[in-house]
Amino acid sequence: MSGLILQLFDAYQFAIIGYILMSWFPGARQSSIGRFLGSIVEPYLEPFRQVIPPFGMLDISPLVALFVLRFARQGLVFVLQLF
Repeated sequence: MSGLILQLFDAYQFAIIGYILMSWFPGARQSSIGRFLGSIVEPYLEPFRQVIPPFGMLDISPLVALFVLRFARQGLVFVLQLF
C-alpha cells in the first residue's frame, strides 16, 4: 500500500513537470492532454501562485510547489518507516 502512495506522489510530480514543459510550446495547454493535466495540477499550483509573484515572465511557483511536494513525500517515507 505504501509503495502505491509513493508512486502516486511520483506520478503527480511528473504531471506537474509535464504541465510546466507544456508552457514552452504554443497551444499545448489547450490540447486535451494539456487540459487534463491542468485540471489535476492547477488546484495544487494555485495557492503557490497567490503567494509567490512571478519575476517578470518567470513563474517560479511551480518549482516551489515541486519542492514542497518532494518534502511531503520524504516526510511520508519517514512516517511509513516508523510503522
